[in-house]
Amino acid sequence: MVTMTGIAGDEIRSVRMDLQGGRHADAEFLCCYLAPFSEGRIMDFLNRFVDRPLLLLGSRAMWFWHGQTGHSPRKLAPLWHVSVILALAAAARLFLEGPVYGFAVGTLMMLAFPSIRLLIFGEGSRNYDMRSYRGLAAQAAHKRDAEWAIRLTVLFTSAVLPFCVYADDHSARFFLFGASLWFVLTAPAKLYLDAAEPPPPDSGDALAHARRAMFPA
Repeated sequence: MVTMTGIAGDEIRSVRMDLQGGRHADAEFLCCYLAPFSEGRIMDFLNRFVDRPLLLLGSRAMWFWHGQTGHSPRKLAPLWHVSVILALAAAARLFLEGPVYGFAVGTLMMLAFPSIRLLIFGEGSRNYDMRSYRGLAAQAAHKRDAEWAIRLTVLFTSAVLPFCVYADDHSARFFLFGASLWFVLTAPAKLYLDAAEPPPPDSGDALAHARRAMFPA
């Protein structure tokens, strides 16, 4: 009986050592597997496949806007903001009524006022010349470097915000969902338009110029 017990104890200890060794091997394998996803690689991935394409998209939008209208790229962000607010005000009429609808429209008009003021009296209302372009390009270059984390934080917040809105009341639910849509459609767009390389005045190759200016080899 003693001999059998000793043998059983040795086998149990052997199994435990094997299990511990297996856990260490799994831990080493997991570390090796996750090594490519270190913090630096994740930041490089976000920069290459998320931030840069959106910056180029912002440059393309400003290039198209300036090429079609001849106006300053500064007008594009407030114009987009006002367009989103008008669309939300029209949609609010379908889902809200009474005092809640009036409050929603009043809130949207207050949000639109700064953009309307910029469109009428701001720097974007002036002629877009080389001096304006240099100033705008310098500001964009500074924001590309200084606000990288802010842009990605706002972008990922916008991706999840509409799914986090909930209220028991029907009208409150639509009001909060509309507020989240306003943030989703305007906040990331403004950040990326402000940081994107603007087109030079009367340039036919503005997008290629923007690519070289933002991402030099």
